Amino acid sequence: MHERALTLGHSPDPDDAFMFYALAKELIPMHGFRFEHILQDIQTLNERATRGELDISAISIHAYAYVSDKYALLPSGASMGDGYGPMLVAKRALTPAQIRQAKIAVPGTMTSAFLALQFWLGCPAQELHYEVVPFDQIFQAVHQGRAEVGLIIHEGQLTYAREGLEVCVDLGVWWGETQDGLPLPLGGNVIHKRHAPAVRKQISDLLTASIRYGLDHRAEAVPYALQFARDMELDLADRFVGMYVNQLTLDYGERGRESIRRFLGLGYERGLLPHRQELEFVT
Repeated sequence: MHERALTLGHSPDPDDAFMFYALAKELIPMHGFRFEHILQDIQTLNERATRGELDISAISIHAYAYVSDKYALLPSGASMGDGYGPMLVAKRALTPAQIRQAKIAVPGTMTSAFLALQFWLGCPAQELHYEVVPFDQIFQAVHQGRAEVGLIIHEGQLTYAREGLEVCVDLGVWWGETQDGLPLPLGGNVIHKRHAPAVRKQISDLLTASIRYGLDHRAEAVPYALQFARDMELDLADRFVGMYVNQLTLDYGERGRESIRRFLGLGYERGLLPHRQELEFVT
């Protein structure tokens, strides 16, 4: 049978690797599809999505506001900070007023963490002093004095203490406290609209099956994901995977969908996004 090749972009981190373990190893029926896994940092994936380059991609929910003309959201693959999330860290705890004046290392301007940072500080990006730094180099930027504060995502949320840094704020905690306990929507998977709706549904089901396989075969999927972790042992990688691959990852549900509506709606209301965003999910 002729295979249909598709490009699939995701971050080189353990939670994405866990999600796509079954696809990468073809441990589930592939139904005639073959995936070229493209591992790049989330800021690069966001930028590529604005150009419509990949068939399927992980993106920041923040970035969806800029790519919804080209991509539809898949109902699975969400990364939600449910009572936790991106953090601002520094060599000593700083107040919001101090952070507004500080140099901040951020992992990308289209990341959800960066939009949440603007919400928390009550400042648009143009009023902040920031530098975009690859997410896995933010600790280094703070230690070297290139930035006073680091906005950390991915497994840095669990390893910052090893770096001798202190948390100024956990944006996931803050979001939940101010938004009726909703999770902070961080990332999702999208599929290009050039594919017919029936094909989108096939791919959606396949990606959901891959996530479910990982959750059902955790003992084998976590060691596979560990190879994509930086400075993490198995137990810590397993904890990190559990934070970002769970029932909300299998399906946003109404709670997850409401969190996205509120997150992007707030961005528009505060003048941080260009238009009020309607959500288009593959069904």
